[in-house]
Amino acid sequence: MARIDLNCDMGESFGAWSVGRDREVIRHITSANVACGWHGGDPVVMDATVGLAAQHGVGVGAHPGYPDLLGFGRRNLDCTPDDVRAYVTYQIGALQAFCRSRGVALRHVKPHGALYLTALDDEGVARAVAEAVFRVDPGLFLLTLAGPRGDAVARIGAEVGVRVVREAFPDRAYTPDGTLVSRREPGAVVSGPDEVARRALLMATEGAVTAVDGTRVALEAETLCVHGDTPTAVDLVRVIRETLETAGVRVAPLGDGRDA
Repeated sequence: MARIDLNCDMGESFGAWSVGRDREVIRHITSANVACGWHGGDPVVMDATVGLAAQHGVGVGAHPGYPDLLGFGRRNLDCTPDDVRAYVTYQIGALQAFCRSRGVALRHVKPHGALYLTALDDEGVARAVAEAVFRVDPGLFLLTLAGPRGDAVARIGAEVGVRVVREAFPDRAYTPDGTLVSRREPGAVVSGPDEVARRALLMATEGAVTAVDGTRVALEAETLCVHGDTPTAVDLVRVIRETLETAGVRVAPLGDGRDA
C-alpha cells in the first residue's frame, strides 16, 4: 500500500492580521508546518496552532525562515552560515517549548520560503540548516524538495546525521528539471481542486509529476505540501485526501509507521 504524509504551512497569522484558514484545513492534513515568528506567526499564534494540531492528531513541525516579516520570508537575505544556524536553532527551540508545554512531540523541520530555496543551491546554507536541526534534536526530520533539485540537501543531511524527507507540491507548477515555477510567473500556482488531486495521486502512487511543457518528471516524495493561504485551500486538501484514500493510499503523519 502506498503511504504519504499531507503537510500544510500554518500558524502564519500575526497580531491583528489573519492568514489562512487553519481551523478548517487542519481537519484534512496529517502534518502542520508551524511558523516560528520570523516570517509569520507570533507566540500566541504558535501556542494556539500547536494546540489545534494536538486536538486533531496532526504532527507538528517547525517552519523557520529568514527574519523578514515585511516580505513574508520570501526575500533572500545576505546571511552567513553561522547566522543561519543560529536563526534556525532559535526558531526550532521556540516552537519546541510550545510543543512541550502541550505534551506534543515536535516531529520535523521545514525551512520556509527563501531559506528553503536558498538551501537547495547554497551548500553552506544547507549544511547550516541541517546542523541546527541535528544539534537541537537528531531525531527530527528535515524536509527538502523531491527530485534532483533537492539532492544536495539530502546528501548534506545524511552527512550531518539528519533524516531527510523529500516533499512535492501538487498545487505548484513544475519545470522540466523538477524545479518549482517561480511565483512571479503566470500559472505557478494550480488552484483547481480536481487537478491538484490528480497531481497528488500521481505523486503518491507513481512518484512523478507532469511539468509545464507536458514532460513527466520523477519525484520520489514521502510528503505532499498544500499551501493553506490559497483561496481554495480547504477544498484542495479535502479533495486531495479523499482522492488518495479512495485510491487506497494511506495518509499518515511523518514518523507514523517508520523507525523513529
